[in-house]
Parts: sequence; C-alpha cells; structure tokens
Amino acid sequence: MVDGKDPNSLWRLARRFAIGITGGIVVLIGVAMIVLPGPAIVVIPIGLGILGLEFPFAQRWLRVIKEKGLSWWRRPG
Repeated sequence: MVDGKDPNSLWRLARRFAIGITGGIVVLIGVAMIVLPGPAIVVIPIGLGILGLEFPFAQRWLRVIKEKGLSWWRRPG
C-alpha cells in the first residue's frame, strides 16, 4: 500500500482512483442510456475500456462483450 516513502506509489494510487471514477461514470452513463435515448451500445464498451486500463475484471467483461457482439454480427440473417 501507500507507505509515504515512495512517491510513485501515491501516483499509482491516484491514477487508479481517477481511472476508476472516470470509467465508472462512463459505464453508468451507458447503462442509463439503455432506457434513455443514446448510444449505450457504444458508451458501455468505452467505459469498460477506460476501466480496463487498471482493472483486469473490466478487460474480461470487455472481451466477453466483444465476442458476443462479433458472434451476433456474423450470424446469418
């Protein structure tokens, strides 16, 4: 954790916090766009991409969404 001796650890914590807040807000806006007018299908992956810079769970979710989207796009119709 942050022990006060390493200035880089404080920078990493601040960066992680900023990315978490920014990505979380973008994802929440995207979720709101599911029922409100707006491009939720674009905004949610952007938010997950932002979160994926620091959080592995967001990278996994983004990969799943991408795979499902590609399989939907390629299906015969």
